[in-house]
Amino acid sequence: MNEPLTLLLAGLAGALLGVIFFGGLWWTVRKGLTSKQPAFWFLGSMLLRTGIVLAGFYFVANQHMERLVACLLGFVIARLVVTQVTRTAGETHPTQEARHAP
Repeated sequence: MNEPLTLLLAGLAGALLGVIFFGGLWWTVRKGLTSKQPAFWFLGSMLLRTGIVLAGFYFVANQHMERLVACLLGFVIARLVVTQVTRTAGETHPTQEARHAP
């Protein structure tokens, strides 16, 4: 396979890993805040998400630094996208949250 296509696929794999990681984090926070055992959700999610991402980076890189960098770049781009999507998905206005006392 030629090198640009390989790097593009590594970047897409990194983006998928980022969506899994940060989307999973968003889901965990929402689930953990309403759970009776939030520590279970946060710890279990962290271990699962980190394991998936580390294994994904390992397999995508396959001992090639260029693939690892492309994968990491896709991961960071996915972080920005997931942050924007989840921010607009159900956030209340900051002015409503700031009203503590008259």
